[in-house]
Amino acid sequence: MQAENLAHTAIVDCTASTEMAACYADWLEAGIHVVTPNKKAGSASLEDYKRLRKLGRRLNTHWFYEATVGAGLPVITTLRDLIQTGDRILRIEAVLSGTLSYLFNTFSSKHKFSELVRHARDMGFTERDPREDLSGLDVARKAVILAREAGLDIELEGINVESLVPKPLVDVAEPEAFLDGLRDFDEAMELVRSEAEQEAKVLRYVAVLEMDGTTDVGLRRFSKTHAFARLSGGDNIIAFTTERYRQEALMIQGPGAGPEVTAGGVFGDLLRLASYLGAPS
Repeated sequence: MQAENLAHTAIVDCTASTEMAACYADWLEAGIHVVTPNKKAGSASLEDYKRLRKLGRRLNTHWFYEATVGAGLPVITTLRDLIQTGDRILRIEAVLSGTLSYLFNTFSSKHKFSELVRHARDMGFTERDPREDLSGLDVARKAVILAREAGLDIELEGINVESLVPKPLVDVAEPEAFLDGLRDFDEAMELVRSEAEQEAKVLRYVAVLEMDGTTDVGLRRFSKTHAFARLSGGDNIIAFTTERYRQEALMIQGPGAGPEVTAGGVFGDLLRLASYLGAPS
């Protein structure tokens, strides 16, 4: 990839590997551009993240990661456009997990929570071990990326994350044993759901970023007229409240996971890279 006859080179990292993300600095220093949906670099330590950004500016090599948040949705591009055109971000609220969106869009008195989780796993909506989704860590990583794009110096450890994995099941060895054990907590989850219903509200798993650096990830209740309550399937939704969009937030909504939409987001970044490097449109 560093052959002299190659004017431009790029690596597309479609893994979720921490080890691969750790290579980005070396690749950028070697003049190799990086396009990725891998969230590990964008949510790594603040020191490592800033190093990557500085390398890109100094060496004119590019690191594109639009698909890390919202897959093919134009989330990071929109956030950058708002800031670069002089708007000021006041608050960001977002449903960022297709898995958790599906679970809480579907959760009702007719369905036990553990049954929904098992069904989602069997349909391929969750990771092989659903605890990776239910822990909220994936949403927290996406929240870190958005917060840093908005100008906040924030670490993953500084986010308040509400895990939906019951403590007695955290260390259960096998995913199947976890799913079996989750049935013991159906009553507690139904109580949370029914309390929200009595208030004419629904549950959504949401990341909320305040510009003082406070970032929370967890379950929240929304009235049934709220935009977040009208989600369907595994949709993501991101609401930007800004100086310009103070009365009514700017909303981006659509499928936030899946191979087709993620591939679209990655390919869009690759085309942006080509354009930056002078390719004809």
